[in-house]
Amino acid sequence: MDTETIWADVAIGGELPVRRLGFGTGGLVGAGYWGVRHDDPERSTALLRRAVEGGVTLIDTADNYGPDVAEELVARALYPYPDGLVIATKGGVVRTGPDIWHLAGRPEQLRAMCEASLRRLRTDTLGLYQLHRLDPDVPMADQLGALLELQQEGKIRHIGLDSVDADELTRAREIAPVASVQNRYNLLDRAAEDVLALCEREGIAFLPWFPLGNGALAGDAGAALTAVAARHGATTGQIALAWLLHHSPVLLPTPGTGSPAHLDENLAAGRIALTEGDLAQLDGLA
Repeated sequence: MDTETIWADVAIGGELPVRRLGFGTGGLVGAGYWGVRHDDPERSTALLRRAVEGGVTLIDTADNYGPDVAEELVARALYPYPDGLVIATKGGVVRTGPDIWHLAGRPEQLRAMCEASLRRLRTDTLGLYQLHRLDPDVPMADQLGALLELQQEGKIRHIGLDSVDADELTRAREIAPVASVQNRYNLLDRAAEDVLALCEREGIAFLPWFPLGNGALAGDAGAALTAVAARHGATTGQIALAWLLHHSPVLLPTPGTGSPAHLDENLAAGRIALTEGDLAQLDGLA
């Protein structure tokens, strides 16, 4: 597969094109997704601008990163947004401390969260709004119904789901048009392979979270991965990202970082063309 094919756009919802390496904003906030990462916000805003200058056209964020911090940084760095830049955010979770998450899927909660994200991001329409988690205490039809109303009002362009299984995705698609899924998936963790297969069949974008295994694939990740990286003069993290780009045309990784050097390294993964031998070796790691 050549690098032009690897970098080819993914059309979210069949009509919203984005390049296949995005940027996730989880690395711009503090430990446990709480507070700020840097006391000087310019360090984070400069990184966001660097990502867009490097070719990124999808910024993946969430209202609960901080909370509020990541969305505010995105607006501070990138508003007014350049043509072709898609801002994706998420709602449906309330935070009360580091690594503390509470599901909040009642329709009135989802509406309030979405409208607050619109204000923080300084926009009238969100290109992609993802339900961060399905709330088991609220009927799925009520949760998706709230997002459908927001879509019909023009506040959401496309609806996505985070952390769903194949059955949930199938049922959700009977209620609302689902343009994206965001599940945990990487070279060594392929538990969502059946969800990926469904996304491929239905033309749904798949945004894998923890595409680098929460950092595990960017370090000493085993002999096979290290050997492939050495053949390409690349890091193991770059090979792990390149594998995602080769593995499925609907995979749209959005790795996050707080480091300019790491950002450049991640984006350079899009120029790595893995061989059939490389892929066979990597495929065997799962």
